[in-house]
Amino acid sequence: MTAIRNKVKPDTVLKNFWRDNQRFADVFNTVLFNGKQVLKPEDLKEADTDISSVIKFNNHAETVQRILDVVRKTADGTDFIVWSLENQEKIHYAMPLRHMIADALIYLKEYNELSARNKREKNYSSSGEFLSGLTKTDRLHPVIGLCIYYGEEEWDSPTNLVDMIQVTDDLKPMISDYKMNLLQIRSSEHFQFQNNDVQTVFDMVRLIYEEDYTNLNKRYKDKSISAELGLTIGSIVNSQRIINQSLIMEKREREIDMCKALENLFNKGIEQGVIETKKETVFSLSKMGMPVEQIAQAVKIAVEDVQSWLQESTPQQHNER
Repeated sequence: MTAIRNKVKPDTVLKNFWRDNQRFADVFNTVLFNGKQVLKPEDLKEADTDISSVIKFNNHAETVQRILDVVRKTADGTDFIVWSLENQEKIHYAMPLRHMIADALIYLKEYNELSARNKREKNYSSSGEFLSGLTKTDRLHPVIGLCIYYGEEEWDSPTNLVDMIQVTDDLKPMISDYKMNLLQIRSSEHFQFQNNDVQTVFDMVRLIYEEDYTNLNKRYKDKSISAELGLTIGSIVNSQRIINQSLIMEKREREIDMCKALENLFNKGIEQGVIETKKETVFSLSKMGMPVEQIAQAVKIAVEDVQSWLQESTPQQHNER
């Protein structure tokens, strides 16, 4: 029987997860401000994620298209801050440059709005203001971004622009740098998130990546989580079984029995360990000269499996010689 494969896009699932202001505020407060409650969920306002723009230079114009994952704005009177969250599934070796361009487009968008207003209201009092499109007192508002990397491998890409540039040490201080804020889910155990949803997702994903099914089972076997959290976890770790079960429970408007879901993962780990042990036994018996049929009988697997494993090991054995 063929397993059902639901067409779930992880990027969309994660965008929906972080659109919740409680979660959004908590991840920024925990990672960037050491738990200090700088962002308050009730102060977060939805902002436009489409920062596409037209770049003009002399007689040349070029369209730059970019849509961010989740953007929020906090305001205090006339002042405001733009908060940008980007989901990243795979390592990207140009990520600092991507973040710099995204931030620059947000600044450009505000600059264009200010310039258009000044032109419309004729706010210029000097040739310098007319030339720049800004008055002497105009100021852009800060953009603070956070990139969340969900991959299983350790991030080995630069996190600031200068590390992407081939330059000698004596020239490095002269280069304008640009730093990105990065959170790796695989090494986030030192963060204590206040939001239970964020803490649960990060903790479970780490344990699954580490294949620590014993602690996974111990911590969560008696807990139930929402179908949304199950879908988020399944999307991050690319588990079709968890995704399918989450969608079924969502349709029934029920929570996921994590004992059952984790039992599958736990059993998967046990099965993998049993297989590896049997493989080692097959290789050892083969080196002793035992026929394939007797090996299959001794290990209690099919003759075809023994033959397949021995064929897989042959190139490696040749390389070791």
